Amino acid sequence: MDPSERPAVVMDNGTGYSKLGFSGNSEPSFTIPTIVAVNESFLDQSEQCSSANWLAQYNAGVMADLDFFIGDEAVSHLRSSGLYSLRTPIRHGQVTDWDTMERFWQQSIFNYLRCNPEEHYFLLTDSPVSTPESRECMGEIMFETFNVPGLYISVQSVLSLSAGYAYLRSLSEEEADSELLQERGELLPPDDALDIARRVKETYCYTSSDIVKEFKKHDSKPSKYIKQWSAVKPKTGVPYTIDIGYERFLGPEIFFNPEMYSEDFFTPLPELIDNCVQSAPIDTRRALYKNIVLSGGSTMFKDFHRRLQNNLKKIVDERVAATNACHHVEVKPVEVNVVTHPIQSYAVWFGGSVAASSPEFFECCHTKEDYEEHGASICRTSTVFKGMY
Repeated sequence: MDPSERPAVVMDNGTGYSKLGFSGNSEPSFTIPTIVAVNESFLDQSEQCSSANWLAQYNAGVMADLDFFIGDEAVSHLRSSGLYSLRTPIRHGQVTDWDTMERFWQQSIFNYLRCNPEEHYFLLTDSPVSTPESRECMGEIMFETFNVPGLYISVQSVLSLSAGYAYLRSLSEEEADSELLQERGELLPPDDALDIARRVKETYCYTSSDIVKEFKKHDSKPSKYIKQWSAVKPKTGVPYTIDIGYERFLGPEIFFNPEMYSEDFFTPLPELIDNCVQSAPIDTRRALYKNIVLSGGSTMFKDFHRRLQNNLKKIVDERVAATNACHHVEVKPVEVNVVTHPIQSYAVWFGGSVAASSPEFFECCHTKEDYEEHGASICRTSTVFKGMY
């Protein structure tokens, strides 16, 4: 069967989670953490073998290539055996470890989606700030390692727009939660720290309307607001318990006060959105403020949309008031509306599913023949087609 007659594979690989599935479906088949557990004993053995003992070195390398797990299976093997360590191939939305990323794709295709990559076109997502060289690496791995017949690489924000949503990117709050816990003296196992932070974030975190009031609430009734997290150290098997206190609201707070997490970031998310809308043509701004739609798992904190709407509304109202006072005119109030929706956590993947279902999709893909003729540079850009909108 012609690969263009089969559904395309859609993979949205994010810093925290990856969504895997086939075009035409309304939701991904799998949503798994973007992590890989590798067997360090084989890697160490491969490095320690002398060049003369090439066969032992080769065998150790082969075993290291075979003995790894991804997603929740990676976490499970990390906890049940001291032989594995976790690796995260994507940091802040960009691939930083291509060998680990290739392993992640291998397991995603063969063990999860259980398909032959030579029989399906592929749609991969990419960060808006990724380099052209990064896309070349994507194309090289897909065409050389997996021998895919066609590949389309799309910017995540474009896919969200094709699903009808505006895509909001942010800092990595899992890392913030981990650092907050460690700074308070909680002894997190290093190999398990980010996974613990991820699970704590999903289970206990919420967005506060007033950070000072939240501190007072926790201080006045610690038994009500402080939660406990119990687990077992992966390598020693020793049980431990950590307290989850201020981190419950301080983790999400980095969206609104990023300077508390890193001195490299000072602009809160509401201000970033306002700057973006203000850079648009003046006759479109009111419509944009009225239709801010959330996308991404980190926007699903309880009351996140309310805090964002209130903070953004305050910025807009202050500008309107200043304009009225300065120019002695009567500018009408601007409506600000932040919309939540059921598929908010996987809007990018859904946009990819919609795009790859379009007849134009296969015409716009880079093919294996194109790659063999022109090289990986063809993957630096992908043609935008009508089906994306």
